[in-house]
This record gives sequence, structure tokens and C-alpha cells, in this order.
Amino acid sequence: MLVSRLNSMIKQTLKVPKAIVFMLLACFVISLSSCDKYRVYETNIDFQDNTWFADSVKTFAFYIQDTVAQYNILYNVRNSVDYGFYNLYVKYELYGTDAKLISSDLHEVQLMNAKTGQPFGSGLGDIFDNRFYALKHLKFGKAGVYSIKIKHYMRKDPLTELLSVGIRVEKAKNEQ
Repeated sequence: MLVSRLNSMIKQTLKVPKAIVFMLLACFVISLSSCDKYRVYETNIDFQDNTWFADSVKTFAFYIQDTVAQYNILYNVRNSVDYGFYNLYVKYELYGTDAKLISSDLHEVQLMNAKTGQPFGSGLGDIFDNRFYALKHLKFGKAGVYSIKIKHYMRKDPLTELLSVGIRVEKAKNEQ
């Protein structure tokens, strides 16, 4: 009798915290999903051993539905303070729904101040995240799946102390 009464009390006590935890978790997930209304796609790829080889082309595929809106495409770069250069050359190739090349370009992005060595971007400790525009105010003529390929164009190969690279596609803010 005492054991069944204790079990009953424990079950009743655990019902309230589970409900509260569920509600808090649901609120947290909803708040996270509503924080970034401009993002259409964002994915990052981690490098094994924090090393990016020149022949390691990273490909990202994303779906565009709204052909009236303008979009920005950005590079995401995560590096450590031990990265050996202040800059990074990145080349992209953007392919359309028909797999034909739409656009390509080479960008130099600044990861650290060239004079002081102070890292740019946001970070904690020795890891920093940076975001750079690859394309601004781009209009896609057709709904469908597009892909973008990126690779580094530095003389040194491989590049060490690069943790990940990614792509973000967002609606241009003046379109919302």
C-alpha cells in the first residue's frame, strides 16, 4: 500500500515538470525558428582535421520558390586564430535548375586585420565565425533547385585551421 501510494505521488509530481519542460521546449523551438525570417537556406560543412584541400570542392543545393524576390548568397567561414593568413580567396560557381553555369567569381575575404592580426567576425576563445557576401540582390528566373560550388583559391594547399565553410541564402531585406 505504501509503495503504491509513493508510486502514485511520484507519477503526479513528474506530470507537472514534464508538461512545463515540454512547454518551455516548444517555446524555445518556436522562438528560434522565428528569429531569422530572411533565411531560405543555410548549411555548413566541417573539414576533417580542420584542413581544406584545394581539390575539395564543396557543393550546396537549395530550393528557390519565390521568383519575384531578390536574394543574397553569403559565405560562412569558421576559422581558428591560428589560421596562417589574414585573408582567404574563395571561388564560387552558381548553377541553375538546368545545371548550366549562371555565375562565377573569385572573392578575397578578410578573416583578420592585416596589421594587428586581430580576428574579424564573432567568436569565443580561438574560434571565429565570419559571413561574407558572394552575391547581392540576385533574382532567380525559375523556381527549382539551384546549386553553388565553392573552393579555396589560395596558393598554399592544404589550408589548416579552417574548421568549416558554408552557404547562406537569404531574401534581401528590402524585399520583406
